[in-house]
Amino acid sequence: MAEHTATHSAAADLPWWLQPAATVTILTAFGLYAIWAALQGHGYVAPYLSPFYSPPVTIAGIPISPAWWVLWGPFGFRATCYYYRKAYYRSYFLDPVACMIPESRRRYGGETAWPFIVNNVHRYFLYVAIIVLAFLWRDTVETFFPGGHFAVHAGSLLFLVNVVLLSGYTFGCHAFRHVAGGNLDCFSCARGGRLRYGLWQRVTALNQRHAQWAWASLFSVALADVYVRLLMAGAMPDPRLF
Repeated sequence: MAEHTATHSAAADLPWWLQPAATVTILTAFGLYAIWAALQGHGYVAPYLSPFYSPPVTIAGIPISPAWWVLWGPFGFRATCYYYRKAYYRSYFLDPVACMIPESRRRYGGETAWPFIVNNVHRYFLYVAIIVLAFLWRDTVETFFPGGHFAVHAGSLLFLVNVVLLSGYTFGCHAFRHVAGGNLDCFSCARGGRLRYGLWQRVTALNQRHAQWAWASLFSVALADVYVRLLMAGAMPDPRLF
């Protein structure tokens, strides 16, 4: 109890602007890095495909980096995410900075006006994100079979950590929790109610740490891309562990 009180007191001593400023800095840096990575045109060195380029979609005759065909899905999913909405509302727009701080707008309109109304399509971005996640799992499995033979490298473990974190973030999403069973008033009255209740409980366990999954997966995606680019540049080896 005393330790919890001391931790809470230390957090209360921090300046109020520190967390919003950190959020702005990290999200902006990640966004700029993602744009830079997409502009490079490729991100592959056997057997690793950068998560920014998966799946490697190309359209004949259109000279556009494959990343641009992919990034809009995960970006839209994160931008409309319930947790990230709170983060950027408080950090970028200071509206509001915190629960006890008044709104900066004279009249609160919620998410009924442009561009905030786009947040209402979050559930559809979820479906796109799940498709992309499936390809990322396929890519990760392939990193354990370079040349058709099983092997464990540092990069394959990094890719595995990345997809696990992304899965925790995606399937802990509030929208997925609603699909799993949050839209039911009576589990015992619904077809497959027991199964849905069990799934809902597991999604809820992930959802309780949604912020941690969100930040951890954000860093893991960037780290996986950096790892691929270092290998492409010959700046480091890919140690074989097993």
